[in-house]
Amino acid sequence: MTFREVLQAAPAHLRQSCPRLRPVIEQVGPCRIRLRRDRFESLARIILFQQLAGPAATAIHDRLVARLPEQRLAAAGLAALGDDEFRQAGVSAQKRGYLRSLAQLTLDRQVRFQGLSARTDEEVIADLTQVKGVGVWSAHMFLMFTLGRPDVLPVGDLGVRSAMRKLFELDELPDPALCERLAQPWRPYASIASWYCWRSLDIQDPG
Repeated sequence: MTFREVLQAAPAHLRQSCPRLRPVIEQVGPCRIRLRRDRFESLARIILFQQLAGPAATAIHDRLVARLPEQRLAAAGLAALGDDEFRQAGVSAQKRGYLRSLAQLTLDRQVRFQGLSARTDEEVIADLTQVKGVGVWSAHMFLMFTLGRPDVLPVGDLGVRSAMRKLFELDELPDPALCERLAQPWRPYASIASWYCWRSLDIQDPG
């Protein structure tokens, strides 16, 4: 099944299997995930956006990209960028180190993106989390928004956990085990359900 076919099939399945999610799907409409095709750029962007609010991260990203020769997050440009240019863009010293490390490992061909499509979700997570600055959350985002894997549940994502707390009327944020249990009806489209969870946070009364 292509990712486009997944986007078409998932909402009907989720409406039927999860009554809690049904009102969100009806209000939000079709799932609009757009995959990022450049795998290095996508992972670098994920690292850059870690633990930052969307508007702040976007502003830093845009300032950084403006300083790169290719006007995009590319390995050679990031590896060559000076400390001052990173600082002026607003990139922290820690993330500067992560981005440079990823860039150099990619240039040295120690990190290879070409064969990831043939690997399982678990294998991709194991491969990517060897890179400094890439944790399970980052690997989950890569699986969802770059490789287009349909059944990823990012149990470490605060937005998804907050949405699940709201949707399932819980007293506190669910832990990963409870997230997995509550999300069983979403399978095999947990990625799409997670996208609707994020959208649900913009709805005052998802019920």
